[in-house]
Amino acid sequence: MASEPASATQISDWEIEEGLPQVTDQFIQQYYQGREALIEQEKAQRGDASFRQSLTPIAAAACAIVARIRAEEHQTIWTNDHVDDGAPSGVNHYPGMMFSLAKQRLEQSKTYQILQRMPKGALLHAHMDAMIDSDFLVDQVLATPGMVLQASQHLGTAEARKQTSVTFHYSKSSEFAASSIWTDSYQPGQLVPATVAADSFPHGGQEGFKAWVVARSTITPDESLNHHHGLDAVWEKFRSCFMILGSMLRYEPIFRASLQRLFHQLRQDGLQWADFRMAFVAKFWKEGHDHPEEGQEALFQAFNEELERFQSTEEGKGWWGCRFIWTTLRIYGKKDMVDHMKQCIAIKKAFPHLIAGYDVVGQEDMGRSLANLTPELFWFKKRCMEEGVDIPFFFHAGECLGDGDETDENLFDAILLGTRRIGHGFSLFKHPLLIELVKQKKILIEACPISNEVLRLTSSIKAHPLPALLARGVLVALCNDDPAVLGVGKNGLTHDFWQALQGWENLGLEGLGSLAENSVRYAAYWPDQDSKEWNKDIKDGKYGEGIRAERMREWTAEWNKFCQWIVMEFAEYGSDEDEEEEEI
Repeated sequence: MASEPASATQISDWEIEEGLPQVTDQFIQQYYQGREALIEQEKAQRGDASFRQSLTPIAAAACAIVARIRAEEHQTIWTNDHVDDGAPSGVNHYPGMMFSLAKQRLEQSKTYQILQRMPKGALLHAHMDAMIDSDFLVDQVLATPGMVLQASQHLGTAEARKQTSVTFHYSKSSEFAASSIWTDSYQPGQLVPATVAADSFPHGGQEGFKAWVVARSTITPDESLNHHHGLDAVWEKFRSCFMILGSMLRYEPIFRASLQRLFHQLRQDGLQWADFRMAFVAKFWKEGHDHPEEGQEALFQAFNEELERFQSTEEGKGWWGCRFIWTTLRIYGKKDMVDHMKQCIAIKKAFPHLIAGYDVVGQEDMGRSLANLTPELFWFKKRCMEEGVDIPFFFHAGECLGDGDETDENLFDAILLGTRRIGHGFSLFKHPLLIELVKQKKILIEACPISNEVLRLTSSIKAHPLPALLARGVLVALCNDDPAVLGVGKNGLTHDFWQALQGWENLGLEGLGSLAENSVRYAAYWPDQDSKEWNKDIKDGKYGEGIRAERMREWTAEWNKFCQWIVMEFAEYGSDEDEEEEEI
């Protein structure tokens, strides 16, 4: 058996003299058999146990191949002896190390190339405001006539360029009062053409300007590593990124171009559906308009048109679609919260196929708890009934380090309020009763491991609590949360899948397959379903009827093709006989 130590070919005299038991002794063999049975008993309780049991022979062979490649890379790529000119100096390399330190090397690995090809199902937790890379957005800004930059004060000092509030938007005007935003002659709020600001940037002109915008709108590698500064510090930078990214994204021509790029990237990464979250705070500017729109109707109209446009292409035929989970900032007071809820209901009535649910977002430690928001949330449900719409909850909860504090207890309220999924659920592992409730109510956890690391909830994938939930039978899907802000560099799930594969010994490709299947099972497809219909569909899975079952069967077919490709492409790693020899 795999866990049994290799037996010696010859027994030493001193072993005989001391009476040292041997591996071949019957009672030692009985111990190993009992040990193996106990391990298997625990594994049978895992959330991915049924998926593993249902693997076809080809899929099982593919999973074994990936396990061998992973083991080989642990001994070759993930050592300090591996030659890598781009590796950070003075860093010890090991599988599952901090993402920002591992990123360049992991992208060169065979396992990464394999996972890029994997059908990953649905992306269930991703904030669209933080999905379009800032380098792409700033290029679009500089290439789009009429885009201007404004700031709350001049940007003539290094400190001002680091801290001052800055935004982009469109302006018809061809006359501008400000000569330079980089000198103290600039007055707060004055408009400066984006191209003029870029060309006159004091440190490197346009290229320096691009680098500055990227640094202002992403969490840099250094910032992601400085865990000793704590959560609040990195969240302060995190929040500031959204203002800049949102202002670049919300001009219609840029928004439309960004959507096509986003859909393409997700499809290329093996995804077929997305449930986007978006905080509809920044205003949307229609093409050529000098003033922003008052509501969000124009944004949704543009989104709907671009989605249809993409799905009409050859590549888009494999894209099932996407919807929004409307999000409201949890820092809002009662009046602002209710007004934002009203907007959500209005958009749901105008674009019913695009609104899938409702959530509140923002740093849980610094915003209002779900318990505090309960009156408004009950009002929202009542108003939805009056308006004849059904907008279920998909709450963030437990994205924190607390244990028994108000933030940690958001998990209790999320479950009591009927959430269909839980965003992050990082602290759920501390709550045995809630774990059982989540399993009983079939609530899925939207886990975002790289996000949790960069935002300082865990030091690395190896310290992440998700394996504890998987071992207890909780259903999970992997998600990417805010890839553009987190420094991932591209959209999709390959990086999160790769980190999980390397960091958790019990997972393997078969575990990743189970997580991908979960995502297809729990996506918020159109048409809407009430709670009874949702729960039946979730329970029936691919053996049911309707769109959910159909898409689960379609994903299973893609998964089996993927496994066939692995077996053919990496045949040199595949041998059932070798596997049996390793287990003797």
